[in-house]
Amino acid sequence: MGILGGGQLGRMFGIAARRMGYRVHAFEPHPDSPAGQISDVEINASYDDFAALERFAREVDVISFEFENIPLSAIREVAKIRPLRPRGEVLHICQNREREKGFLRKHGFPHAPFAVAESPEDLHTALSTIGTPSVLKTADFGYDGKGQLKLEGDVDVEKTWARFRSGRGVLEKWVRFQAELSVVVARGLDGRMLAFPPAENLHRRHILDISIVPGRFPQTIADAAVRLACEITASLDVVGLLAVEFFLTENSQLLVNELAPRPHNSGHYTFDACVTSQFEQLVRAICGLPLGPVDVLMPSRMENLIGNEADDWPKYLADPTARLHLYGKASARPGRKMGHVTFLKRS
Repeated sequence: MGILGGGQLGRMFGIAARRMGYRVHAFEPHPDSPAGQISDVEINASYDDFAALERFAREVDVISFEFENIPLSAIREVAKIRPLRPRGEVLHICQNREREKGFLRKHGFPHAPFAVAESPEDLHTALSTIGTPSVLKTADFGYDGKGQLKLEGDVDVEKTWARFRSGRGVLEKWVRFQAELSVVVARGLDGRMLAFPPAENLHRRHILDISIVPGRFPQTIADAAVRLACEITASLDVVGLLAVEFFLTENSQLLVNELAPRPHNSGHYTFDACVTSQFEQLVRAICGLPLGPVDVLMPSRMENLIGNEADDWPKYLADPTARLHLYGKASARPGRKMGHVTFLKRS
């Protein structure tokens, strides 16, 4: 099994794969990565080192990825040699907000109104249709609230564009919501799909803080979110995982916020609370194996350990309801995910 990226998602994927008897190779520019620490082989090279990418690809049987910001050229290089799942076209759509929103619009999936801007003049035009409050987001390389500006009231377009400092952006209507939720869907080579129960997500400083399962919303909302997430997964012809993040608006409408074609932070609860974890499900899907049951064994609350919060990890070991996961990162810094803990509660 080959994994592009060396972060915590790759680490947990590798743990699941090794438990099932597979060997794991990680490709990551920086040594001693979380995924590399548990892999049989870690190749440290840049994503523009095609010789290293070829060597990596030839030593594995199937390849997946654990984050979106991988150059398309690297994806295409490894896909020439070994099956890449999900396929590169899925990653190409999901790693860029403009392409992602365009896909949702083209296929009629519900989303917030948006417009594209690549100049102050474009932003002025976009504001005339989208209005304020709204959010200006970079088209590329944004996550955990990075590359975003909230716009309110009368906007000085020139100053805003100068602050934005990005060649191309997406202006989205501000959504007033009562909850945020997400669904992780697995889809196999045969097209069969299984969705994990939706998680209710709480954010702090634009970073996921807590995921609660079952979410505190009606079952009709959960069913509708699963149905939409499966329709999107099929439309993208995903083989692997797709996480779909939603806003539940104040009038109880579901709007798709973001797509992630990989394991997702909000799906970490599955590692401890479900019959099959999202990571094992990814292994099963990309290897053409039957998908595992997604039943929740008991209600859970997953909490991220961010920055120095991980320093208090021994206290969780004294809690019989807690399951601790540390990612093996050498140093903490503000906003960096160092681990998570899942609290399990019997019904």
